[in-house]
Amino acid sequence: MKIVRVSFERLDLELTQPYTIAYETISEATNFILRIETDAGLAGWGCAAPDPVVTNETPADVEAAIRDVIQPALTGANPLHYVRILHELKAALSSSSSALAMVDMALFDLLARKAGIPLYQLLGGYRHAIPTSITIGILSVVDTMKMAARYVREGFFILKLKGGLNVEEDIEKIHLLRKKYPQIILRFDGNQGYSVEEAVYFYKATKAAGVEIFEQPLSIDQEKLIAAVTGQVSIPVMADESLKSLKDVHRLVKHDSIDMVNVKLMKVGGIWEGMHINSVAKAADMEVMVGCIDECALGIAAGLHFALSRPNVEYADLDGHIDFKDDPFLGLFSLEKGILTPSDEPGLGKVPKMH
Repeated sequence: MKIVRVSFERLDLELTQPYTIAYETISEATNFILRIETDAGLAGWGCAAPDPVVTNETPADVEAAIRDVIQPALTGANPLHYVRILHELKAALSSSSSALAMVDMALFDLLARKAGIPLYQLLGGYRHAIPTSITIGILSVVDTMKMAARYVREGFFILKLKGGLNVEEDIEKIHLLRKKYPQIILRFDGNQGYSVEEAVYFYKATKAAGVEIFEQPLSIDQEKLIAAVTGQVSIPVMADESLKSLKDVHRLVKHDSIDMVNVKLMKVGGIWEGMHINSVAKAADMEVMVGCIDECALGIAAGLHFALSRPNVEYADLDGHIDFKDDPFLGLFSLEKGILTPSDEPGLGKVPKMH
């Protein structure tokens, strides 16, 4: 079997509601959709979501990577030799992680379609569904409560609150959410916005509210100080922006810096690299969250299938597609009352016809 055609499409997706995190406000996102076709009549699909902060890529970088590197490398290749393909492309795309993730997804999608089974079953099939958190960006206290009310009405039972700009306001929001929704699971993402002192203060001030996970409180430039936070709090401290590669998780584990890791396929380069990172985390007896950035449902589907395949992936934060106005891939899985369930179709699911 050989790849005979490699095509792509750019999607400029507008958000129904812009959101703010500690270092930026986002109102739209660009995704690239890759399609690889073989002489056996099979095709595989992948998604790239370039982000200047998370993946260090612009849309122009990804488009250049597709034309200059990916299309020449894949055309004529045997997709069953995916390890060799990804190994060679990892070197060529060392500064373009979402472009690499896009190829990785398309190859795994193709393999599962050839096998005639959903991708999560090909990868191991540990679970059949997983709950996801829903994220509330940095809003006023009043708007935070309005957004929480909307999500709870829609059936979500895990709320992830973004913060890091004003610790006192973050604390107030946590207590108000806990008071109004005593049964809801609360997670907090500092998005690199705190100092060590602020992180510890936030933990102590919200301890009674029972925050489940404390994500990336410090800047990646302060990684050497993160152990000072984990040593003073009793809830899991999770690395997100600090983890972008296998080397990163090895370093974090070796220095006993964190309690959990957030694996985002776009920032680590796809499922293959994600499985290696997950294995290191498992060896360190760490739980893993599979997260996302601003990805259409095709990218979210790949994260979902990966999350379902591994025992120590106990958490999911796969909501990046929810606020896009026109997402053509929404039928790849179901999201009902906060639970993500994949399609029974082969691969990542039945993909709609593109332009």
